[in-house]
Amino acid sequence: MQVGNARYLGADDLPETLPVFPLGGALLLPAGQLPLNIFEPRYLAMIDAAIATDRLIGMVQPSLTEPSEGETASQRPPLATVGCIGRITALSETGDGRYIISLSGICRFRLLDETTKSEPYRTFRIVPFISDLTCEDEEATVNRTALLAAFRAYLMANKLEADWESVERASNLTLVNSLSMMSPFGPAEKQALLEAPDLKTRAETLIAITEIVLARNFGDADNILQ
Repeated sequence: MQVGNARYLGADDLPETLPVFPLGGALLLPAGQLPLNIFEPRYLAMIDAAIATDRLIGMVQPSLTEPSEGETASQRPPLATVGCIGRITALSETGDGRYIISLSGICRFRLLDETTKSEPYRTFRIVPFISDLTCEDEEATVNRTALLAAFRAYLMANKLEADWESVERASNLTLVNSLSMMSPFGPAEKQALLEAPDLKTRAETLIAITEIVLARNFGDADNILQ
């Protein structure tokens, strides 16, 4: 996979440890683009360190489960076990101490154990999902017609517009992952989309979530989708 000026072809191209940026409701997927406004000192330090090395950080949500008995607010909060590696492909300074960055998704990862370091941000050993580096091979498995029907129905129900020329030109990989990232769903739904085992399942999950939202908010989803 080509991301920015770098190519990621296998495990040797990815780190064994990774600094992570926990952010609820944020979703990064392979080949996706995620803009971020960085202002906390510990994450400014994390971006500085990433820029000075491999430009890689991990996006991960806080855990969706309740804290276990005995956990306190002073402890580092638990995180979801699956996130996505992103490469910093754009960075600008705002003049007031912030960074505006763009992360380009490479592949998902599973968190292992947290490393003990002196940095103010958190770093974990990870296992990357190497199959994500060749997920373009899965594009033919996506039901593009059903996906576009669900997307069109959502736009119509919410009186929204889309650049359909750009949508039609997009590959199935770009379409599925971009729509998943842009979707206005909650953290649990975003995590389900992230953890879908393959592109086909992610598309089917996105369609199912969209149909549930349409049915809940607008009545019979079948009528809307027709």
